[in-house]
Amino acid sequence: MAFTPLLRYAVARHAVPPGTARRTGCAACGTPISLSRPWPALGPRARCGGCAARVGAPPATVELAIAAAVVVLLLARPPAGELVAAAWWLAFAVPLIFVDFAVHRLPDRLTLPAAAGTWLLLGLAALAGAGATPWLRATAAALGLALFFATTTLLLGARGFGIGDAKLALGAGALLGWYGWTLPLLGLLLALTLSGLVALGLLVTRRAAWSSHLPFGPYLVLGTLGALLLVW
Repeated sequence: MAFTPLLRYAVARHAVPPGTARRTGCAACGTPISLSRPWPALGPRARCGGCAARVGAPPATVELAIAAAVVVLLLARPPAGELVAAAWWLAFAVPLIFVDFAVHRLPDRLTLPAAAGTWLLLGLAALAGAGATPWLRATAAALGLALFFATTTLLLGARGFGIGDAKLALGAGALLGWYGWTLPLLGLLLALTLSGLVALGLLVTRRAAWSSHLPFGPYLVLGTLGALLLVW
């Protein structure tokens, strides 16, 4: 896909520990990361042009994720307005998956544009003929789902979900709430089930301890997609 270098760029820039400045170049040799010129690490090989060290997401993974998202959207064929809103959200959700897996964080520079753009595009769909009711419901669902995640953080601290999850939930909740009140709950249930199964598998195979904290963002994205597929 022509825009996958941009998504790889987002992963490479933001996959840094919390409190650390965004990455500007290869950690091994300092070769700058730039979209203004060809840079091998922004391609499927994900290798620095200066020293061949790996930079950003693993080779071909971003490309495969984008291809899978495009296939899902093309096969599901939701109405045009909802298709554009979902595509916008996924364009940010895909790099967020890789960043969250790598460093357990969901940066504002990706979550907030994802939520704002999704909300505005659904608003345009409402103006184009869908009406105000689904858009108002989407707005309420977005705020409600985000509040749920934020509340767990306030009450449970590190044992709860992160504030980044709450910000990612704004866009997810808007997409799901557009179709009804039950779909946000279903998306959340799917996400919790997926994360629970993965955590159980890691415990059984002794690849993680009970105290391990798994990133939840990827499962929220998958749960959202799974729920949407039931109504498209």
